[in-house]
Amino acid sequence: MDIFEKEQLILDNALAHIEDVKNGASHSFEEYVTLTKNYNKMLKHLRRLTKFSDKSSTELHESNKNLVDKVHYDALTEIYNRRYMEEQLAKLIKTLSRSGSWLSVMILDIDFFKKYNDTYGHAAGDDCLKSVAKTLAGVITREDDFVARYGGEEFVIVLPHTDVHGAHVTASRVLERILEQNIPHAASEVADCVTVSIGVTSMKPKPGHKGADYIAHADNALYSSKRNGRNRYTYTKYDEAMYKEPEDNVVLSIIERDGR
Repeated sequence: MDIFEKEQLILDNALAHIEDVKNGASHSFEEYVTLTKNYNKMLKHLRRLTKFSDKSSTELHESNKNLVDKVHYDALTEIYNRRYMEEQLAKLIKTLSRSGSWLSVMILDIDFFKKYNDTYGHAAGDDCLKSVAKTLAGVITREDDFVARYGGEEFVIVLPHTDVHGAHVTASRVLERILEQNIPHAASEVADCVTVSIGVTSMKPKPGHKGADYIAHADNALYSSKRNGRNRYTYTKYDEAMYKEPEDNVVLSIIERDGR
């Protein structure tokens, strides 16, 4: 018998006793005491069940919340993952296309990361990825900006309300901060420490623009950085159409470092 059946039974007995008294039966004080005690026990039990239920509901809510949060984060580096980046980028394009504000996107790659893994081992490679991710997160200071792990040794930085100048400033700062970490990389062909190559693009979003286009343009600029010696960033200008090949895929700005 569950608690609700017990409650109904106590109530039925009480009502039956009242009817008996109304019909002339003698009033039984002992019966009243017994009914009261039973009902009080049932109420205490119900309170315990309610507290347990509330606690379980709270724990379940927190578990679900944590699960949702984990879906958006990269397990290794603890920064946002590609899924979150793609979802947020799509939302930002819609929002910024209405406000007419700028959007800058950069994609960066750890230089000669395969050689790093081959030299120091995959555990050290994981530590390197975590260190780079932490450094990038430290560069991003505004609430709307974010960094995500795109895959492997690639990361993406999304900078809403950021024009060409702001993108250049951030890219320069990323190069400087990575070099300041001074993570040894004996197998690198450009420096004796870990460096990164960066591709940057900026645009005022228009209706119909897609996040994949921004990533593709930044990725093309990244390959220009790699072709031109790595350990640098490249900003490439694209036309407003966003879907056409650029008239001039030229390097507009390069920052080079000596790896020290």
